[in-house]
Amino acid sequence: MAQSGQTYKTHTRFFPPFHFFVAPVLLINVFVQAYLLYRAPGRLALWQVVVALALVMTALTARLMALAVQDRVIRLEMRLRMRELLPADLHARIADISKEQCVGLRFASDAELPGLVRKVLAGELRTSGDIKKQVAQWQGDYLRA
Repeated sequence: MAQSGQTYKTHTRFFPPFHFFVAPVLLINVFVQAYLLYRAPGRLALWQVVVALALVMTALTARLMALAVQDRVIRLEMRLRMRELLPADLHARIADISKEQCVGLRFASDAELPGLVRKVLAGELRTSGDIKKQVAQWQGDYLRA
């Protein structure tokens, strides 16, 4: 696979509508409602703070659920990819690779994937971050949520 412009240092992704609009507006709303409660205490003002917090929680849990589904898809994709690319002696150990490790391995090129999987299974690379730092031929992921 062709090496992309994406690297370990540049692979994080912000989703502008969420990170730069929805989240800031909802957080500012919590502070505005808390200020209004401070200035004019009352049941309605308290209820508005509760609703503002609920809106923040709704946005965060929706984002986390989308990321959880994305991680499950990545795990499935990587298991299929490993079945195609790994030597037969490693096939039985694919299930030993955690979801987090699959997330890190997805950036590896086809050529380096077997070597990185061996290191993961040997316990040399434990976290997604450890794995990503070892990827020499970065395969960009531009379809993330």
